[in-house]
Amino acid sequence: MYQTAARVINILPHDVNERLKRGEQLNIIDVREHQEVARGKIPGAKHIRLAELPDRLHEIDPDKETILVCRSGNRSAKACEYLMSRGYRNVKNMLGGMNAWQGDIEVSL
Repeated sequence: MYQTAARVINILPHDVNERLKRGEQLNIIDVREHQEVARGKIPGAKHIRLAELPDRLHEIDPDKETILVCRSGNRSAKACEYLMSRGYRNVKNMLGGMNAWQGDIEVSL
């Protein structure tokens, strides 16, 4: 979908969870669809659907590490590629997505 020379950097769900447990304030963007996020997301994650990224770039700080999440890791990898093509250099794809997540989730009511 998006071409970029740089390679996507992956981060393991376990590492994200451990960092959250240590109290780190992580910038996590969940790019899944509304109905997927309604079933639960990583606590504190911001929901920006993949299709909305171009219109919502201003909500993502290009200077902060940003971890992108989806169901399996495919859409979030595309989101990383897109952000990298727009000059973001500190983005990471959570490998395996929410399918591999073993930590807490928050559910929208």
